[in-house]
Amino acid sequence: MGEVMFGIGMPELIVIAVVALLVVGPKKLPDLAKSLGKGLQEFKKASDGVAEGIKETLKQDDIKEDLDDFKDSMLYGKKDEDEAQSASPPKDVSSKTSP
Repeated sequence: MGEVMFGIGMPELIVIAVVALLVVGPKKLPDLAKSLGKGLQEFKKASDGVAEGIKETLKQDDIKEDLDDFKDSMLYGKKDEDEAQSASPPKDVSSKTSP
């Protein structure tokens, strides 16, 4: 079985090539393929740049969050202790009756 590119098998690629040859012509087909290759290369560069920008932004957000957690732990004590106290059930004060 042939390799699949973008969900298109080898028979489909052959049909596309034949149709492109008939529509564009044999003289302009290499130029068209070259232009298409350059366009795909530029698209890949742009998408990689966007992906890197997103990764860098997320990395900076994670660093900022870690720094804020560290600052809070230094100022107010350990974060884990605060979470443990807030997670414990509240004491029932209604069961005590005043005389």
